[in-house]
Amino acid sequence: MQRYLTRWLDIPDLRRIEVYEAHGGYGALRKALFEMTPEQIINEVKNSNLRGRGGAAFPTGVKWSFIPKDSKKPVYVCCNADESEPGTFANRYELENDPHAIIEGILIACRAVGSHTCFVYMRGEFFTQKQIFETALGEARARGYVGADVMGSGFGVEITVHRGAGAYICGEETGLLESLEGKRAYPRNRPPFPAIQGAFGCPTVVNNIETLSNVPHIIARGAEWYKTMGPASSPGNKLFCLSGHINKPGLYELPMGFALKDLIYEVGGGILDGRKLKAVIPGGSSFPVFTAEEAVKVNMDFDSVRAAGSLMGTAGVMVMHDGTCMVEVLRTVAHFYHHESCGQCTPCREGTGWIEKLLIELEAGRGRTEDLQTLLSVATNMEGNTICVLADSLSMPVKSFIPKFRAEFEEHVRLGCCPFKEDGATPHATGGGDGVAQTPAAAPNRLSAQSTDTDAEADN
Repeated sequence: MQRYLTRWLDIPDLRRIEVYEAHGGYGALRKALFEMTPEQIINEVKNSNLRGRGGAAFPTGVKWSFIPKDSKKPVYVCCNADESEPGTFANRYELENDPHAIIEGILIACRAVGSHTCFVYMRGEFFTQKQIFETALGEARARGYVGADVMGSGFGVEITVHRGAGAYICGEETGLLESLEGKRAYPRNRPPFPAIQGAFGCPTVVNNIETLSNVPHIIARGAEWYKTMGPASSPGNKLFCLSGHINKPGLYELPMGFALKDLIYEVGGGILDGRKLKAVIPGGSSFPVFTAEEAVKVNMDFDSVRAAGSLMGTAGVMVMHDGTCMVEVLRTVAHFYHHESCGQCTPCREGTGWIEKLLIELEAGRGRTEDLQTLLSVATNMEGNTICVLADSLSMPVKSFIPKFRAEFEEHVRLGCCPFKEDGATPHATGGGDGVAQTPAAAPNRLSAQSTDTDAEADN
């Protein structure tokens, strides 16, 4: 397999500009500036079929093409570095180990859409990552890659890092834009979409870190090269965050379309303590769960996971063994989304709290069988009825956990207690691997560099 997103595993000190340049760094930017027009850059990214890696999977080149060509207002690019989805920990390692690829991707995106200003909205807990990124940004500025005259091309770009304050809702692109403007991060009604009216009322492109990290490789090697990896509708490699009850949790770069069964049993080394697989959340805590029987049949690309009844999201794969209490897992998920709801929309503000309260009672054995129907009814009334999809992020798990594991929920009612508490085997599935892998020789695609971040819970 050709590995390009995690090249730092093979190239020591890739974060340093001289090392990055020695391995072709900023060559794609030079090509974009001196050999391609903005339209050609956009078309190359369109032809590659690169889809956004931040969760929505929208075609990146198409998003760029929405920016008006004759805008009388400034055009902005916003890099979404506010990784917050439970189960996801890819962006932090990209920031630590390959910051120049992100910067180069930003600069190419700016050239493509005619932007001279980029804001990198970074999760507030990413203190170490911010230091490393800003050091790289200073190196790029000193080399003439960032500033008023990029590489002598006459095209100028300034990049500014803006730290958030740890709110999950700021990962939603319009909530991010509101926060960037100094306001409370209430997501916006759409239309108008950010491409027309984004940051400070101006046309804006918002792209995730991993998305932008793909761009230099596409420009340097071409769309046809990119499409040799993965299925035609979802090409390229993906960073998979594997956590939970798994022997080898960590960050893995694999081609789109990789079998989930192989990710768990071959790459991940199988289920912890030799237990049986019970369930898998394929894309982060906000998406429908797969049973073990469903999981072993799924290929990990956007369309295949959707066809199987869930969403791949940010590829935060959380594995649960047969000692897991699914009521406890769902209650843990509900607590997170209740806590992180911005409160703007009534169905989300009230619904997330209502769901959490009912699940607390069910887990403690104080629930009623009719509570299950109430949970499904509340979830149904939340879904699709709010400005952003945070309500859906709890609705979808509720509407998959209860039907697929209904007997377990009913057993809590019948017994008047949690049947899993006796053997003590109920660790939270969302609190599994910490994303820092100790790389064995047998796992060449596994993340080897330990994080220097002192906040181990920064992604949760």
